[in-house]
Amino acid sequence: MAGMTSSSRPLLNSRLAEFGTTIFAEMSALAVQTGAINLGQGFPDTDGPEEVREAAVRALRDGRGNQYPPGPGIPELRTAIAAHQERRYGLSYDPGTEILVTAGATEAIAASLLALLEHGDEVIALEPYYDSYAAGIAMAGGTRVPVTLRPHEGSFRLDLDELRAAVTGRTRLLLLNTPHNPTGTVLTRAELTAIAELAVERDLLVVTDEVYEHLVFDGEHVPLAAFPGMRERTVTIGSAGKTFSFTGWKVGWVTATPALVTAVRSAKQFLTYVSAGPFQYAVAEALALPDTYFTAFRADMLAKRDLLAAGLAEAGFGVFRPAGTYFVTTDIRPLGERDGFAFCRALPERAGVVAIPNAVFYDHREEGAPFVRFAFCKQTGVLEEAVKRLRAM
Repeated sequence: MAGMTSSSRPLLNSRLAEFGTTIFAEMSALAVQTGAINLGQGFPDTDGPEEVREAAVRALRDGRGNQYPPGPGIPELRTAIAAHQERRYGLSYDPGTEILVTAGATEAIAASLLALLEHGDEVIALEPYYDSYAAGIAMAGGTRVPVTLRPHEGSFRLDLDELRAAVTGRTRLLLLNTPHNPTGTVLTRAELTAIAELAVERDLLVVTDEVYEHLVFDGEHVPLAAFPGMRERTVTIGSAGKTFSFTGWKVGWVTATPALVTAVRSAKQFLTYVSAGPFQYAVAEALALPDTYFTAFRADMLAKRDLLAAGLAEAGFGVFRPAGTYFVTTDIRPLGERDGFAFCRALPERAGVVAIPNAVFYDHREEGAPFVRFAFCKQTGVLEEAVKRLRAM
């Protein structure tokens, strides 16, 4: 039997048995097979700033980073990350001891969980959540405890009472994401204040994924580490891919206290050790771009959000207009549909568009069954064509 040894023991260990081929791979393959417009996976269809790309080329030609870079990341990038956190949020980090460069945010999440969890520790995550969270918790031997964001007045909101009730004596860590993928929710100052107070009261560690920090359209992004008592217990994760549209470079980072960074580095060094040498030099230059770049980037994505959200509403979807990220979550029940998996698998043939069923981001699959996610980090003409196809469906 495929996947079995002669002793009939499964080849894949039991912690990862529930994780097969990702839905992103399945839906991207459907897009290729059908020629559909892929609004499923969240990657841009154009490159980011030319000067940043040229910085990578220059580093390659100059021989910078073509061999192993330093384990924590090149000093230029760590200094640029520290300057970014200080300039944007007034948070001071030592580039030498409080910053670690990783192979994208995905590795930062995995390394943090592997480093900080003991077998059986409970991790609270806001459901729906990016699928690597569940896999990372499983690999670390932890137990995930979902707290569900639910629709409320046009967006998905956190029930703070439910969050408090989820904390037990076995809870070790809160795994947060704001701006939130896939719902587009941006946690408010009041919500973050309550989360910080809970973490301090119950002596919890927090890993916070803030890769969409520069894509907030409504409200503001406030790092959790900025709240009282959180600097010493928070691992903050950032990434260049979402902000500069070079997702293939896989450059992410961790900012935290020396003790937390040392712990995460202990796990990270045995995952990739180092990565993306020449790209690290380019990202260091990208982080120093003037504020006009970040303002224009956000304005471009805001226009695309509004274009796709309006088109989806006109096509009959229930639309949750995101406050952040570059994803729109929709409700397919107004279309007479209830099964997001079946809907998304049929959509490429029906309309020539690919989307992702939100249920893959839930432990409670029934909670996410009627919701479908579309990405708008695409060229305007591509979005206009997708909207045209969906309207004609």
